[in-house]
Amino acid sequence: MLEKQFTVIADTGIHARPATLLVQTASRFSSDIQLEYKDKKVNLKSIMGVMSLGIGKDAEITISVDGNDEADALAGIEELFNKEGLAK
Repeated sequence: MLEKQFTVIADTGIHARPATLLVQTASRFSSDIQLEYKDKKVNLKSIMGVMSLGIGKDAEITISVDGNDEADALAGIEELFNKEGLAK
């Protein structure tokens, strides 16, 4: 299992469009991927779960990945964060 913390840097936080991109990216991998924010964990492959967290700017989030392609999955999510300017 791999885990990494990120700080949301996008002014609008993780709203509809970034949440959709995150879910699409996570869904490309077979690993179980969780997003944790304020002691709540949701499946990163669930748009409703991600949207329900209401993640704003400067939020501290943790991505946990467990499975056969966990390293690739975490790298893909980190690449999306960097490319879209969502989190660091």
